[in-house]
Amino acid sequence: MEIQGEVAEGFEPVREAFVRNFEVLGDRGAAVAVYRDGRRVVDLWAGPKDADAPAGPAEPWTAGTAQVVRSATKGVAAAVPLLLHQRGLLDLAAPVGSYWPEFKAAGKERVLVRDLLAHRAAIPALDRSLTPAEALDGATGPRAVAAQRPFWEPGTAHGYHAQTYGWLLSELVLRVTGASLGQWLAREVTGPLGLDFWIGLPAAEAAAGRVGRVAAVAPPERPGTLRTRPRRNVSEAYADPASLTRRAFAAIDPLPDENAPAYRAAELPASAGTGTARALAGFYAALLDDTDDGARLFTPRTTALAGSELSAGPDRVLVVNTRFGPGYMLHGPASPLLSPASFGHPGRGGSLAFADPEAGIGFGYVTNALAPSVTADPRAQALVRAVRTAAAGVSRP
Repeated sequence: MEIQGEVAEGFEPVREAFVRNFEVLGDRGAAVAVYRDGRRVVDLWAGPKDADAPAGPAEPWTAGTAQVVRSATKGVAAAVPLLLHQRGLLDLAAPVGSYWPEFKAAGKERVLVRDLLAHRAAIPALDRSLTPAEALDGATGPRAVAAQRPFWEPGTAHGYHAQTYGWLLSELVLRVTGASLGQWLAREVTGPLGLDFWIGLPAAEAAAGRVGRVAAVAPPERPGTLRTRPRRNVSEAYADPASLTRRAFAAIDPLPDENAPAYRAAELPASAGTGTARALAGFYAALLDDTDDGARLFTPRTTALAGSELSAGPDRVLVVNTRFGPGYMLHGPASPLLSPASFGHPGRGGSLAFADPEAGIGFGYVTNALAPSVTADPRAQALVRAVRTAAAGVSRP
């Protein structure tokens, strides 16, 4: 496998891990980028642009190849409410209904904004799944979650809002700003920083079929097809059509075609963000420092808030212990992330992006060879371990 790109001196272990991902762990087309103290120190890519490209010559992945990153989108989207909070436009301790009156229905009048961000709003699923057309229209999803009865007493426990999170967050931002979340993100964050990341891929960046800059992913797995040797109760939860786990991941049924132009163009802040590894790493780096591309986004106080724990313990959807801050997933003791202050979000199938304030790291990894994993893809973990090894051996300014 021919690896393209470059690494700074001392970060060679990341290149070695990236090569091993292709040789041993089955990567197909992928990219990884790392920033350290605002400077890009890793920028690598390899493989074909399309995961199911036939054997033989195939269009190669390039420095500008973008990728649907599934739930890694949530971490980028979470910056919007935190920036609104930083600017005094959104109170995390206020009821969601104070901004979005229709949300008060069915006993949700006391759900707080911070509950919504930390997966404590208690509406991870819907009584009726939405069709792909309904999910993408920008209106049916928000109406459905506003009308939905909670599955438990809001604020008392947490459960991963795999799809509903996007409709909750997008409507909240619309009510506060008058702009869609994707529009606000492009205007205030990714546009000024020159980052190739979109929630709602613009027509100028999109193309039908196999033409254009966006890599095609493998067909999505059905809920219940995970093969990551989970504990028995986890496996049973994914396999049971009546379980909250299965229902949360099937809030859109049937699963939409992630390679379709309509899906990429839709604003789904839970799952349909499209971008490069370089953009993800640059985004998280900009939460911590001035970067080569622009000024710091978060104040130190907001950075600390992003990594603060709001939910911890048994997750009613994922059926394992999880930890969340306001919009960000926080790692547990077994994670290879660099320090306890790290915050970010994985994407089901392999993508991962995060910030580590203590190490000054912004990290992004994307792949078109989607694996049956939710939060602990071995390829991403191998890269993070290599970053941790390299960072420990390279002195900082």
